[in-house]
Amino acid sequence: MSIIKNFILVVLLASSATLCAQEVLSLDKVLQEISSNHPNLKAFNSQVKSQEARVEGARAWMAPMVGAGTFMTPYPGSRVMNEADRGSWMLSAEQDIPNPAKAKAKAEYLAAQSAITRASQAVQANELRARAKELYYDLLVAIKKIAFQKENHTIMGTMKKLAEIRYPFNQGSLGQVFKAEGRLYESENMILMTESEIRSKKIALNALMYRPVNSDFSVDTSARPGFNPIAVLDRAYLAEKRSDIRQMDRSIRSVELNINQIRQDAKPDLRLRLEHMSPRSNMMPNQYTIMGMVSIPIAPWSAKMYRSEIKSMNFEREAMLLQKEGMLSEALGMTKSMEAELITMQTQLRNYESKILPALSKNLKASMLSYQENKADISTVIEGWEAVNMAQMSYTEQLKKFYQMIVDYEKNIER
Repeated sequence: MSIIKNFILVVLLASSATLCAQEVLSLDKVLQEISSNHPNLKAFNSQVKSQEARVEGARAWMAPMVGAGTFMTPYPGSRVMNEADRGSWMLSAEQDIPNPAKAKAKAEYLAAQSAITRASQAVQANELRARAKELYYDLLVAIKKIAFQKENHTIMGTMKKLAEIRYPFNQGSLGQVFKAEGRLYESENMILMTESEIRSKKIALNALMYRPVNSDFSVDTSARPGFNPIAVLDRAYLAEKRSDIRQMDRSIRSVELNINQIRQDAKPDLRLRLEHMSPRSNMMPNQYTIMGMVSIPIAPWSAKMYRSEIKSMNFEREAMLLQKEGMLSEALGMTKSMEAELITMQTQLRNYESKILPALSKNLKASMLSYQENKADISTVIEGWEAVNMAQMSYTEQLKKFYQMIVDYEKNIER
Protein backbone atom coordinates (compact mmCIF):
# COMPACT_ATOMS: atom_id res chain seq x y z
CA MET A 1 0.00 0.00 0.00
CA SER A 2 2.88 2.34 0.82
CA ILE A 3 4.43 1.63 -2.60
CA ILE A 4 1.22 2.77 -4.31
CA LYS A 5 1.12 5.92 -2.19
CA ASN A 6 4.73 6.69 -3.02
CA PHE A 7 4.06 6.18 -6.74
CA ILE A 8 1.06 8.54 -6.63
CA LEU A 9 3.16 11.11 -4.75
CA VAL A 10 5.91 10.94 -7.38
CA VAL A 11 3.39 11.39 -10.21
CA LEU A 12 1.83 14.38 -8.47
CA LEU A 13 5.20 15.99 -7.84
CA ALA A 14 6.25 15.46 -11.47
CA SER A 15 3.03 16.96 -12.79
CA SER A 16 3.32 19.92 -10.42
CA ALA A 17 6.93 20.49 -11.54
CA THR A 18 5.76 20.45 -15.15
CA LEU A 19 3.10 23.01 -14.39
CA CYS A 20 5.58 25.22 -12.57
CA ALA A 21 7.98 25.05 -15.50
CA GLN A 22 5.26 25.98 -17.96
CA GLU A 23 5.66 29.54 -19.17
CA VAL A 24 2.93 31.96 -18.15
CA LEU A 25 2.38 34.58 -20.84
CA SER A 26 0.67 37.84 -20.06
CA LEU A 27 -1.19 39.65 -22.83
CA ASP A 28 1.45 42.40 -22.88
CA LYS A 29 4.17 39.78 -23.38
CA VAL A 30 2.25 38.22 -26.27
CA LEU A 31 1.75 41.59 -27.97
CA GLN A 32 5.42 42.44 -27.48
CA GLU A 33 6.58 39.19 -29.11
CA ILE A 34 4.26 39.73 -32.08
CA SER A 35 5.54 43.28 -32.53
CA SER A 36 9.16 42.08 -32.42
CA ASN A 37 8.98 38.80 -34.33
CA HIS A 38 6.12 38.76 -36.81
CA PRO A 39 7.53 38.55 -40.38
CA ASN A 40 4.83 40.76 -41.90
CA LEU A 41 5.80 43.65 -39.64
CA LYS A 42 9.50 43.11 -40.34
CA ALA A 43 8.80 43.19 -44.08
CA PHE A 44 7.50 46.75 -43.75
CA ASN A 45 10.84 47.84 -42.27
CA SER A 46 12.64 46.57 -45.36
CA GLN A 47 10.16 48.34 -47.63
CA VAL A 48 10.72 51.61 -45.77
CA LYS A 49 14.50 51.28 -46.13
CA SER A 50 14.04 50.61 -49.84
CA GLN A 51 11.93 53.74 -50.30
CA GLU A 52 14.30 55.87 -48.23
CA ALA A 53 17.19 54.70 -50.41
CA ARG A 54 15.37 56.05 -53.46
CA VAL A 55 15.16 59.50 -51.86
CA GLU A 56 18.95 59.70 -51.78
CA GLY A 57 19.09 59.46 -55.57
CA ALA A 58 16.28 61.91 -56.25
CA ARG A 59 18.66 64.87 -56.68
CA ALA A 60 21.09 63.00 -58.91
CA TRP A 61 21.83 64.26 -62.43
CA MET A 62 21.52 62.22 -65.58
CA ALA A 63 24.75 60.62 -66.80
CA PRO A 64 26.80 62.78 -69.23
CA MET A 65 26.89 61.85 -72.91
CA VAL A 66 30.23 61.80 -74.78
CA GLY A 67 30.81 61.10 -78.42
CA ALA A 68 33.46 61.04 -81.15
CA GLY A 69 33.17 61.24 -84.94
CA THR A 70 33.71 63.43 -87.92
CA PHE A 71 32.43 66.90 -88.76
CA MET A 72 31.61 68.16 -92.26
CA THR A 73 33.54 65.32 -93.88
CA PRO A 74 32.91 64.78 -97.63
CA TYR A 75 31.70 61.38 -98.79
CA PRO A 76 34.36 59.05 -100.21
CA GLY A 77 34.95 59.72 -103.92
CA SER A 78 33.94 63.37 -103.66
CA ARG A 79 36.27 65.87 -105.30
CA VAL A 80 37.95 68.14 -102.76
CA MET A 81 38.79 71.55 -104.18
CA ASN A 82 40.38 72.94 -101.01
CA GLU A 83 42.16 71.37 -98.07
CA ALA A 84 39.75 73.14 -95.76
CA ASP A 85 36.93 71.01 -97.22
CA ARG A 86 38.33 67.77 -95.84
CA GLY A 87 36.38 68.22 -92.60
CA SER A 88 37.40 67.65 -88.99
CA TRP A 89 37.62 65.05 -86.27
CA MET A 90 35.13 65.92 -83.50
CA LEU A 91 34.81 65.14 -79.79
CA SER A 92 31.60 66.10 -77.98
CA ALA A 93 30.27 66.09 -74.40
CA GLU A 94 26.72 66.81 -73.28
CA GLN A 95 25.16 67.17 -69.81
CA ASP A 96 21.53 67.67 -68.78
CA ILE A 97 21.23 69.89 -65.70
CA PRO A 98 17.85 69.37 -63.99
CA ASN A 99 15.98 72.24 -62.43
CA PRO A 100 16.75 72.24 -58.64
CA ALA A 101 13.06 72.84 -57.83
CA LYS A 102 12.14 69.68 -59.77
CA ALA A 103 14.73 67.61 -57.93
CA LYS A 104 13.53 68.92 -54.55
CA ALA A 105 9.87 68.20 -55.38
CA LYS A 106 10.75 64.67 -56.49
CA ALA A 107 12.70 64.01 -53.28
CA GLU A 108 9.78 65.22 -51.13
CA TYR A 109 7.34 63.04 -53.04
CA LEU A 110 9.53 59.93 -52.68
CA ALA A 111 10.02 60.63 -48.96
CA ALA A 112 6.24 60.66 -48.54
CA GLN A 113 6.04 57.06 -49.80
CA SER A 114 7.94 55.73 -46.78
CA ALA A 115 5.50 57.58 -44.50
CA ILE A 116 2.62 55.75 -46.20
CA THR A 117 4.41 52.43 -45.69
CA ARG A 118 4.95 53.14 -41.99
CA ALA A 119 1.24 53.94 -41.65
CA SER A 120 0.45 50.65 -43.42
CA GLN A 121 2.69 48.89 -40.93
CA ALA A 122 0.67 50.44 -38.09
CA VAL A 123 -2.56 49.22 -39.72
CA GLN A 124 -1.15 45.68 -39.97
CA ALA A 125 0.10 45.84 -36.37
CA ASN A 126 -3.37 46.86 -35.19
CA GLU A 127 -4.91 43.90 -37.03
CA LEU A 128 -2.40 41.46 -35.51
CA ARG A 129 -2.85 43.00 -32.05
CA ALA A 130 -6.63 42.58 -32.27
CA ARG A 131 -6.26 38.97 -33.45
CA ALA A 132 -3.89 38.18 -30.56
CA LYS A 133 -6.27 39.73 -28.01
CA GLU A 134 -9.16 37.73 -29.44
CA LEU A 135 -7.23 34.44 -29.12
CA TYR A 136 -5.96 35.31 -25.64
CA TYR A 137 -9.42 36.21 -24.36
CA ASP A 138 -10.86 33.06 -25.97
CA LEU A 139 -8.33 31.05 -23.98
CA LEU A 140 -9.41 32.80 -20.77
CA VAL A 141 -13.05 31.94 -21.49
CA ALA A 142 -12.20 28.35 -22.47
CA ILE A 143 -10.28 27.83 -19.22
CA LYS A 144 -13.23 29.16 -17.23
CA LYS A 145 -15.55 26.93 -19.27
CA ILE A 146 -13.51 23.77 -18.71
CA ALA A 147 -13.39 24.49 -14.96
CA PHE A 148 -17.22 24.54 -14.95
CA GLN A 149 -17.34 21.36 -17.04
CA LYS A 150 -14.92 19.43 -14.82
CA GLU A 151 -16.83 20.45 -11.71
CA ASN A 152 -20.11 19.34 -13.28
CA HIS A 153 -18.49 16.10 -14.45
CA THR A 154 -17.42 15.38 -10.87
CA ILE A 155 -20.94 16.08 -9.57
CA MET A 156 -22.54 13.77 -12.13
CA GLY A 157 -19.95 11.08 -11.45
CA THR A 158 -20.86 11.22 -7.78
CA MET A 159 -24.59 11.04 -8.57
CA LYS A 160 -24.03 8.01 -10.83
CA LYS A 161 -22.17 6.21 -8.03
CA LEU A 162 -24.96 7.02 -5.56
CA ALA A 163 -27.56 5.72 -8.01
CA GLU A 164 -25.58 2.50 -8.50
CA ILE A 165 -25.33 2.04 -4.71
CA ARG A 166 -29.07 2.66 -4.17
CA TYR A 167 -30.31 0.46 -7.00
CA PRO A 168 -29.72 -2.92 -5.22
CA PHE A 169 -31.69 -1.63 -2.24
CA ASN A 170 -34.69 -0.66 -4.41
CA GLN A 171 -34.07 3.03 -3.71
CA GLY A 172 -33.74 3.86 -7.38
CA SER A 173 -34.40 2.44 -10.83
CA LEU A 174 -31.94 1.10 -13.40
CA GLY A 175 -33.14 3.79 -15.81
CA GLN A 176 -31.93 6.46 -13.41
CA VAL A 177 -28.47 4.88 -13.36
CA PHE A 178 -28.30 4.87 -17.16
CA LYS A 179 -29.60 8.43 -17.35
CA ALA A 180 -26.85 9.60 -15.00
CA GLU A 181 -24.30 7.60 -16.98
CA GLY A 182 -25.41 9.23 -20.24
CA ARG A 183 -25.10 12.70 -18.77
CA LEU A 184 -21.66 11.76 -17.45
CA TYR A 185 -20.44 10.79 -20.93
CA GLU A 186 -21.98 13.94 -22.40
CA SER A 187 -19.96 16.02 -19.95
CA GLU A 188 -16.81 14.12 -20.95
CA ASN A 189 -17.47 15.00 -24.58
CA MET A 190 -17.87 18.65 -23.66
CA ILE A 191 -14.54 18.59 -21.81
CA LEU A 192 -12.85 17.00 -24.87
CA MET A 193 -14.27 19.72 -27.13
CA THR A 194 -13.05 22.49 -24.83
CA GLU A 195 -9.59 20.92 -24.52
CA SER A 196 -9.39 20.77 -28.32
CA GLU A 197 -10.43 24.44 -28.51
CA ILE A 198 -7.67 25.39 -26.04
CA ARG A 199 -5.04 23.53 -28.09
CA SER A 200 -6.27 25.18 -31.29
CA LYS A 201 -6.13 28.69 -29.79
CA LYS A 202 -2.63 28.09 -28.44
CA ILE A 203 -1.40 26.93 -31.85
CA ALA A 204 -2.84 30.04 -33.50
CA LEU A 205 -1.30 32.28 -30.83
CA ASN A 206 2.10 30.60 -31.23
CA ALA A 207 1.93 31.22 -34.97
CA LEU A 208 1.24 34.91 -34.36
CA MET A 209 4.24 35.11 -32.01
CA TYR A 210 6.35 33.30 -34.64
CA ARG A 211 7.06 30.44 -32.22
CA PRO A 212 6.99 26.69 -32.87
CA VAL A 213 3.28 25.94 -33.11
CA ASN A 214 3.40 23.19 -30.49
CA SER A 215 5.13 25.31 -27.83
CA ASP A 216 3.14 25.02 -24.63
CA PHE A 217 2.35 27.91 -22.37
CA SER A 218 -0.37 29.07 -20.04
CA VAL A 219 -2.20 32.36 -19.94
CA ASP A 220 -2.57 34.65 -16.98
CA THR A 221 -5.93 33.53 -15.60
CA SER A 222 -5.98 36.40 -13.13
CA ALA A 223 -6.45 38.81 -16.06
CA ARG A 224 -9.97 40.18 -16.24
CA PRO A 225 -10.49 42.36 -19.31
CA GLY A 226 -12.86 45.21 -18.61
CA PHE A 227 -14.63 47.86 -20.59
CA ASN A 228 -13.19 51.33 -20.17
CA PRO A 229 -14.93 53.81 -22.48
CA ILE A 230 -13.11 56.85 -23.81
CA ALA A 231 -14.21 59.97 -21.95
CA VAL A 232 -14.04 62.21 -25.02
CA LEU A 233 -14.62 60.20 -28.18
CA ASP A 234 -15.06 62.33 -31.28
CA ARG A 235 -13.83 62.62 -34.85
CA ALA A 236 -10.67 64.48 -33.77
CA TYR A 237 -9.73 61.66 -31.39
CA LEU A 238 -10.22 58.99 -34.06
CA ALA A 239 -8.35 61.05 -36.66
CA GLU A 240 -5.37 61.17 -34.33
CA LYS A 241 -5.44 57.57 -33.08
CA ARG A 242 -6.59 55.39 -35.99
CA SER A 243 -3.74 54.15 -38.17
CA ASP A 244 -5.95 53.73 -41.26
CA ILE A 245 -6.95 57.41 -41.00
CA ARG A 246 -3.30 58.37 -40.62
CA GLN A 247 -2.54 56.23 -43.65
CA MET A 248 -5.20 58.12 -45.59
CA ASP A 249 -3.67 61.42 -44.43
CA ARG A 250 -0.25 60.26 -45.65
CA SER A 251 -1.76 59.26 -48.99
CA ILE A 252 -3.46 62.65 -49.36
CA ARG A 253 -0.16 64.35 -48.53
CA SER A 254 1.55 62.18 -51.14
CA VAL A 255 -0.96 63.27 -53.77
CA GLU A 256 -0.36 66.92 -52.83
CA LEU A 257 3.39 66.44 -53.18
CA ASN A 258 2.85 64.71 -56.50
CA ILE A 259 0.80 67.71 -57.69
CA ASN A 260 3.63 69.98 -56.62
CA GLN A 261 6.09 67.76 -58.48
CA ILE A 262 4.03 67.94 -61.65
CA ARG A 263 3.77 71.72 -61.29
CA GLN A 264 7.55 71.91 -61.47
CA ASP A 265 7.32 70.59 -65.03
CA ALA A 266 6.43 74.15 -66.01
CA LYS A 267 9.97 75.20 -65.05
CA PRO A 268 12.74 74.95 -67.64
CA ASP A 269 15.62 72.48 -67.68
CA LEU A 270 19.14 73.30 -68.86
CA ARG A 271 21.44 71.37 -71.19
CA LEU A 272 25.11 72.12 -71.89
CA ARG A 273 27.01 70.81 -74.90
CA LEU A 274 30.73 71.14 -75.74
CA GLU A 275 32.19 70.15 -79.11
CA HIS A 276 35.85 70.17 -80.14
CA MET A 277 36.90 69.90 -83.80
CA SER A 278 40.42 69.01 -85.03
CA PRO A 279 40.61 69.71 -88.81
CA ARG A 280 42.08 67.01 -91.02
CA SER A 281 43.99 69.72 -92.83
CA ASN A 282 47.04 71.19 -91.12
CA MET A 283 46.17 74.53 -92.62
CA MET A 284 43.01 74.94 -90.50
CA PRO A 285 42.95 75.81 -86.77
CA ASN A 286 41.24 73.75 -84.07
CA GLN A 287 37.67 74.84 -83.38
CA TYR A 288 35.12 74.40 -80.60
CA THR A 289 31.45 74.96 -79.93
CA ILE A 290 29.81 75.60 -76.54
CA MET A 291 26.05 75.58 -76.51
CA GLY A 292 23.53 76.04 -73.70
CA MET A 293 19.93 74.99 -74.26
CA VAL A 294 16.83 75.68 -72.19
CA SER A 295 13.54 73.78 -72.47
CA ILE A 296 10.34 75.78 -72.93
CA PRO A 297 7.68 73.71 -71.13
CA ILE A 298 5.12 76.54 -71.21
CA ALA A 299 4.66 76.04 -74.93
CA PRO A 300 0.94 75.28 -75.49
CA TRP A 301 1.55 71.91 -77.17
CA SER A 302 3.64 70.69 -74.21
CA ALA A 303 1.83 72.40 -71.32
CA LYS A 304 -1.35 70.35 -71.90
CA MET A 305 0.31 67.23 -70.53
CA TYR A 306 1.15 68.46 -67.02
CA ARG A 307 -1.86 70.74 -66.73
CA SER A 308 -4.29 67.89 -67.37
CA GLU A 309 -2.34 65.71 -64.95
CA ILE A 310 -2.60 68.34 -62.22
CA LYS A 311 -6.34 68.62 -62.83
CA SER A 312 -6.73 64.86 -62.55
CA MET A 313 -4.68 64.68 -59.32
CA ASN A 314 -6.75 67.48 -57.73
CA PHE A 315 -9.93 65.46 -58.35
CA GLU A 316 -8.23 62.40 -56.84
CA ARG A 317 -7.23 64.41 -53.76
CA GLU A 318 -10.82 65.64 -53.35
CA ALA A 319 -12.10 62.06 -53.57
CA MET A 320 -9.64 60.91 -50.90
CA LEU A 321 -10.68 63.72 -48.55
CA LEU A 322 -14.31 62.65 -48.91
CA GLN A 323 -13.34 59.01 -48.28
CA LYS A 324 -11.53 60.08 -45.12
CA GLU A 325 -14.62 61.92 -43.88
CA GLY A 326 -16.72 58.84 -44.60
CA MET A 327 -14.28 56.60 -42.71
CA LEU A 328 -14.33 58.91 -39.69
CA SER A 329 -18.12 59.11 -39.66
CA GLU A 330 -18.52 55.33 -39.95
CA ALA A 331 -15.87 54.62 -37.30
CA LEU A 332 -17.41 57.09 -34.84
CA GLY A 333 -20.91 55.67 -35.28
CA MET A 334 -19.68 52.09 -34.94
CA THR A 335 -17.63 52.85 -31.84
CA LYS A 336 -20.46 54.69 -30.10
CA SER A 337 -22.79 51.79 -30.88
CA MET A 338 -20.27 49.37 -29.37
CA GLU A 339 -20.12 51.45 -26.20
CA ALA A 340 -23.90 51.13 -25.73
CA GLU A 341 -23.84 47.36 -26.36
CA LEU A 342 -20.88 46.81 -24.05
CA ILE A 343 -22.62 48.59 -21.18
CA THR A 344 -25.67 46.32 -21.63
CA MET A 345 -23.54 43.17 -21.88
CA GLN A 346 -21.62 44.16 -18.76
CA THR A 347 -24.89 44.38 -16.83
CA GLN A 348 -26.00 40.98 -18.16
CA LEU A 349 -22.74 39.37 -17.06
CA ARG A 350 -23.08 40.85 -13.58
CA ASN A 351 -26.57 39.34 -13.38
CA TYR A 352 -25.17 35.93 -14.35
CA GLU A 353 -22.37 36.15 -11.78
CA SER A 354 -24.33 37.58 -8.86
CA LYS A 355 -27.85 36.22 -9.39
CA ILE A 356 -28.47 33.54 -12.03
CA LEU A 357 -25.54 31.16 -11.45
CA PRO A 358 -25.67 31.33 -7.62
CA ALA A 359 -29.43 30.71 -7.63
CA LEU A 360 -29.18 27.68 -9.92
CA SER A 361 -26.23 26.31 -7.93
CA LYS A 362 -28.31 26.57 -4.75
CA ASN A 363 -31.16 24.77 -6.52
CA LEU A 364 -28.78 21.96 -7.54
CA LYS A 365 -27.41 21.63 -4.02
CA ALA A 366 -30.95 21.54 -2.61
CA SER A 367 -31.90 18.80 -5.11
CA MET A 368 -28.81 16.77 -4.21
CA LEU A 369 -29.61 17.14 -0.50
CA SER A 370 -33.20 16.00 -1.08
CA TYR A 371 -31.91 13.02 -3.08
CA GLN A 372 -29.57 12.05 -0.26
CA GLU A 373 -32.50 12.22 2.19
CA ASN A 374 -34.68 10.10 -0.16
CA LYS A 375 -37.07 13.01 -0.69
CA ALA A 376 -36.43 13.25 -4.48
CA ASP A 377 -35.27 11.00 -7.28
CA ILE A 378 -32.17 11.44 -9.42
CA SER A 379 -34.18 12.93 -12.32
CA THR A 380 -34.77 16.05 -10.22
CA VAL A 381 -31.04 16.30 -9.55
CA ILE A 382 -30.23 15.84 -13.26
CA GLU A 383 -32.70 18.59 -14.18
CA GLY A 384 -31.01 20.95 -11.74
CA TRP A 385 -27.59 19.86 -13.03
CA GLU A 386 -28.64 20.50 -16.64
CA ALA A 387 -30.01 23.91 -15.71
CA VAL A 388 -26.66 24.82 -14.13
CA ASN A 389 -24.82 23.49 -17.20
CA MET A 390 -26.92 25.52 -19.61
CA ALA A 391 -26.61 28.69 -17.54
CA GLN A 392 -22.83 28.29 -17.27
CA MET A 393 -22.47 27.73 -21.02
CA SER A 394 -24.71 30.72 -21.72
CA TYR A 395 -22.59 32.77 -19.35
CA THR A 396 -19.31 31.75 -21.01
CA GLU A 397 -20.73 32.42 -24.49
CA GLN A 398 -21.90 35.84 -23.36
CA LEU A 399 -18.49 36.45 -21.79
CA LYS A 400 -16.81 35.46 -25.05
CA LYS A 401 -18.99 37.91 -27.01
CA PHE A 402 -18.25 40.60 -24.43
CA TYR A 403 -14.50 40.09 -24.78
CA GLN A 404 -14.80 40.00 -28.58
CA MET A 405 -16.60 43.32 -28.57
CA ILE A 406 -13.93 44.78 -26.27
CA VAL A 407 -11.34 43.66 -28.85
CA ASP A 408 -13.33 45.31 -31.66
CA TYR A 409 -13.79 48.47 -29.61
CA GLU A 410 -10.09 48.72 -28.78
CA LYS A 411 -9.23 47.96 -32.39
CA ASN A 412 -11.45 50.86 -33.47
CA ILE A 413 -9.83 53.30 -31.08
CA GLU A 414 -6.32 51.78 -31.52
CA ARG A 415 -5.83 51.13 -27.82
